[in-house]
Order: sequence, then C-alpha cells, then structure tokens
Amino acid sequence: MEFYYALATAILLRFMGVVYYCVLHGGNLPALLKKNPRLCRLLFGGAYLNIAPSRYLKVNFEQVGYNTLLIPNFIPIENYSFNQRKSITPKLLWVRAFDITYNPSLAIQILYGLQKKYTQASLCMVGPDKDGSMEKCKILAKELGLSNKIKFTGKLSKQEWLELSREYDIFINTTNVDNTPISVIEAMALGLPVISTNVGGLPYLIEDGRDGLLVPPDNAKAFTNQIFRLLENPDLVYSLSLAGRQKAESFSWERVKPLWLDVLGA
Repeated sequence: MEFYYALATAILLRFMGVVYYCVLHGGNLPALLKKNPRLCRLLFGGAYLNIAPSRYLKVNFEQVGYNTLLIPNFIPIENYSFNQRKSITPKLLWVRAFDITYNPSLAIQILYGLQKKYTQASLCMVGPDKDGSMEKCKILAKELGLSNKIKFTGKLSKQEWLELSREYDIFINTTNVDNTPISVIEAMALGLPVISTNVGGLPYLIEDGRDGLLVPPDNAKAFTNQIFRLLENPDLVYSLSLAGRQKAESFSWERVKPLWLDVLGA
C-alpha cells in the first residue's frame, strides 16, 4: 500500500514539474525491484536521488541502474549507556514486533536448545503483536515447558526496554527478511553481543566475528552453538561488545547530520 501511495505521489510531482527524492525503507525492496520493475522505474527512476539507509539497499538499487546515495539511519548515541560485557550468563533478549517476517518462534526454539546445557537460561521478548505471532509463541513455549523461562513484555517505550536490557547479556535477531534494523544497532550501542540471521542487510551491518555473529536463517542449532561459544569465550564477548559499540557510534546524529546537510544544500 505504501509503495502505491508513493508511486501516485511521484507521478503527481512529475506532472507538476517538482523534483522529488525517494527515501528507501524495507528489507523487501530488492524483491519488489524484481517483481514490479516497470512500476519501480516510474517511482525510483524518476527521482532526482534515491536515499538508502543501508549498503544493502544501495547496492541492490545501483545494480538495476538507480542513482542512490547512502545515508544511514541514526540513533541518539548519548542515550545508550554502554555496558562492556565479558563474563556473561545465558539470558537472551529479543526486541522486535511479533510478526512472521521476524520469525519470533525461532527464539523459543533457541531457548529450548540452550536449556539442554544451561538449565538457568532465560529469554525476554519485547515488542507488540502484529499478526497473532505472540499467542503462537506463548503456545509453543507452553508445549516445550518453557513458560516460566520466557518473559513477554508486549510493547515498551524506548526507555523501558533500554532499562530492561541491563538484565540481559545476549541479543538475538531471528528475522527472515530485514534491512538494517535499528534494534540491532541499539543492542550494539548498549554493549550486548549480537547474534543475527545472515539475511538481507544484516551482513552489511554486522562483520561476522568482529562486531557480531551471523548464522543461517531459521536455524536454532546454529544460534545455540554460537551462544555456547560466547558463554565459553569471555574474550570473544569482550571484543564483540566493544566493536559493536564502535559500530553503533558510526550511526550517531553527529556522523549522519553532515550527509543530510550536503543533500539538502544547507
């Protein structure tokens, strides 16, 4: 729906002789470029400039000939208190909307595998329910005997989940499709070692083994193996935590602001 609204607006602007920019969002945009090339040409081909928040989108748009500039999303880095991790516990944090796209049930399966070795392991899942996935996760948790090991908070304010993050040591991102999720950047800023599926824009954001860990999508065993690795390797935790914070600082407003000023001619 958003795409067609943007397309109609672009056609109107071109009819009026008004220059427009497209600010790109959504990990499914590369698929859209292939599915509807003619309509995409009308929208993105007519733009003076397409502005991508990730190298993932920039690369995909440039491959089909669209003029594209990278300007990352930003976070107010000063609001994220850095907690340097080293010795950690198996306390997992997941922050995302409950939607099948983000595969929240995989987080339950990861905890189930982790429990076989670390019975004290726990999971907190933060986010609103979008398509009934939360209830499905609760049912799965009950079936696997994990109801008392998982905390479902529902939607929280930014400050609430940032405060909550202090109680957890590992951030997991289970998505099947993604661009450059702000929640992952925020986790890095907080010093949480991040394990994410290797999909969409994630390999453009996370350098595997340096500032995070990447695993195949929909693979609980790969996640648990990497969690075991972290729990048994404090030096790796330390290096990921520090490098993750450094990566997050590249998304500060101070770094991103000059890019917007240059585009806007301010």
